[in-house]
Amino acid sequence: MTEIATKIKIPTPLRAYTENKAEIGVKGETVGQALGDLLTQYPDLRTQLYEGDRLRNFVNVFVGEEDIRYRDGLETELSPGDQLRIIPSIAGGKNPEVCNRLVDHSVIRTSQATLILLVLAGFVLNTWVLVALASIALAISAIEPKDSPFRLLYSKVLQPSGLIRPDVKVDNPEPHRFSQAIGATVTALAVVALLLNVPILGWALAWLVVILAGLNLFAGICVGCMMYYQLSRLKVRGFTRLPIRS
Repeated sequence: MTEIATKIKIPTPLRAYTENKAEIGVKGETVGQALGDLLTQYPDLRTQLYEGDRLRNFVNVFVGEEDIRYRDGLETELSPGDQLRIIPSIAGGKNPEVCNRLVDHSVIRTSQATLILLVLAGFVLNTWVLVALASIALAISAIEPKDSPFRLLYSKVLQPSGLIRPDVKVDNPEPHRFSQAIGATVTALAVVALLLNVPILGWALAWLVVILAGLNLFAGICVGCMMYYQLSRLKVRGFTRLPIRS
């Protein structure tokens, strides 16, 4: 892969370290290499961006509209025409907690659509295997989002092809992970019922997940998220996030 020339937009709070330049030309095959070139030009930026070899928690880096945390982090590969943006949590004068909570809703919609297709295909073919695959994918998404098969489908296939554009919003990821955990549990129970030759119960549970995913995909109603926030208001242990007010 040839070295990519790109530009990094510098937020106002950091321009004191870049001779007040709002945009810097850099080179690199990956985000990490591009940031390394930036630091070679302006070494005083290092302590503002990095803590050791890792980006500081309040530093968000975007390739176009997509947060690199939802791709491959500093190893995210760059393409010609890509533009990088550094957005510290204090940018815009907003609450730092709010600015540091970002969710790409295109990934969520990808997971919902894929889930629906898997379960419907399982129903049409009358096989529990596809329902089991959906359950496993949901479980991985809930436990380790960066390894989610849905996220990989989005970041490696759909987003690079231009079929889906990033839709990054200020949001809490925890309610969405909780919703995926519920989906994983219900689809797992559906698989058990199908294996025990109780098809009515099995497919009823599977269709329940399809309906809930459809509500979220087409109407923006996340029932699992609503359950999470209600449990948070009741101060149930482990449910600590409340809806963000920006």
